[in-house]
Amino acid sequence: MGFIGWIVLGLIAGAIAKAIKPGEQGGGWITTLLLGVVGAVLGGWIGSAVFGVGIDEFWSLSTWLLAIGGALVVLIIWGLLTRKKA
Repeated sequence: MGFIGWIVLGLIAGAIAKAIKPGEQGGGWITTLLLGVVGAVLGGWIGSAVFGVGIDEFWSLSTWLLAIGGALVVLIIWGLLTRKKA
Protein backbone atom coordinates (compact mmCIF):
# COMPACT_ATOMS: atom_id res chain seq x y z
CA MET A 1 0.00 0.00 0.00
CA GLY A 2 1.39 3.39 -0.95
CA PHE A 3 1.89 6.55 1.05
CA ILE A 4 -1.46 8.07 0.05
CA GLY A 5 -3.18 4.81 1.02
CA TRP A 6 -1.66 5.01 4.50
CA ILE A 7 -2.85 8.59 4.92
CA VAL A 8 -6.39 7.81 3.77
CA LEU A 9 -6.55 4.67 5.92
CA GLY A 10 -5.26 6.59 8.95
CA LEU A 11 -7.69 9.46 8.49
CA ILE A 12 -10.66 7.10 8.26
CA ALA A 13 -9.37 4.95 11.15
CA GLY A 14 -8.97 8.11 13.27
CA ALA A 15 -12.55 9.16 12.57
CA ILE A 16 -13.84 5.68 13.43
CA ALA A 17 -11.74 5.59 16.62
CA LYS A 18 -13.16 8.98 17.64
CA ALA A 19 -16.69 7.64 17.05
CA ILE A 20 -15.93 4.56 19.16
CA LYS A 21 -14.31 6.56 21.98
CA PRO A 22 -15.88 10.00 22.14
CA GLY A 23 -14.72 12.40 24.79
CA GLU A 24 -12.64 15.40 25.53
CA GLN A 25 -9.24 14.72 24.05
CA GLY A 26 -7.23 17.82 23.41
CA GLY A 27 -6.81 19.06 19.86
CA GLY A 28 -10.14 18.52 18.16
CA TRP A 29 -10.88 16.65 14.95
CA ILE A 30 -7.73 17.62 13.07
CA THR A 31 -5.50 16.24 15.82
CA THR A 32 -7.68 13.14 16.07
CA LEU A 33 -7.32 12.47 12.35
CA LEU A 34 -3.55 12.95 12.52
CA LEU A 35 -3.42 10.61 15.51
CA GLY A 36 -5.36 8.14 13.37
CA VAL A 37 -2.55 8.15 10.83
CA VAL A 38 -0.02 7.51 13.60
CA GLY A 39 -2.30 4.81 15.01
CA ALA A 40 -2.61 3.09 11.63
CA VAL A 41 1.16 2.91 11.36
CA LEU A 42 1.41 1.69 14.96
CA GLY A 43 -1.31 -0.91 14.41
CA GLY A 44 0.41 -2.16 11.28
CA TRP A 45 3.73 -2.42 13.06
CA ILE A 46 2.28 -4.25 16.06
CA GLY A 47 0.22 -6.52 13.82
CA SER A 48 3.21 -7.57 11.79
CA ALA A 49 5.52 -7.93 14.80
CA VAL A 50 3.15 -9.80 17.13
CA PHE A 51 0.57 -11.53 14.95
CA GLY A 52 2.47 -11.89 11.69
CA VAL A 53 -0.32 -10.02 9.89
CA GLY A 54 0.75 -7.04 7.83
CA ILE A 55 -1.12 -4.11 6.42
CA ASP A 56 -0.66 -4.83 2.75
CA GLU A 57 -4.07 -4.41 1.14
CA PHE A 58 -6.36 -1.43 1.61
CA TRP A 59 -9.61 -3.43 1.49
CA SER A 60 -8.54 -6.24 3.83
CA LEU A 61 -10.48 -6.67 7.10
CA SER A 62 -7.28 -7.29 9.07
CA THR A 63 -5.85 -4.04 7.74
CA TRP A 64 -8.83 -2.06 8.98
CA LEU A 65 -9.00 -3.80 12.35
CA LEU A 66 -5.30 -3.20 13.01
CA ALA A 67 -5.51 0.44 11.89
CA ILE A 68 -8.59 1.16 14.02
CA GLY A 69 -7.09 -0.67 17.00
CA GLY A 70 -3.86 1.29 16.69
CA ALA A 71 -5.79 4.55 16.38
CA LEU A 72 -7.77 3.70 19.52
CA VAL A 73 -4.57 3.00 21.45
CA VAL A 74 -2.98 6.27 20.32
CA LEU A 75 -6.21 8.19 21.04
CA ILE A 76 -6.43 6.76 24.58
CA ILE A 77 -2.77 7.61 25.27
CA TRP A 78 -3.29 11.12 23.87
CA GLY A 79 -6.36 11.55 26.10
CA LEU A 80 -4.36 10.53 29.17
CA LEU A 81 -1.55 12.94 28.29
CA THR A 82 -3.80 15.92 27.61
CA ARG A 83 -6.46 15.52 30.30
CA LYS A 84 -6.80 18.29 32.80
CA LYS A 85 -5.88 17.57 36.36
CA ALA A 86 -8.54 18.39 38.95
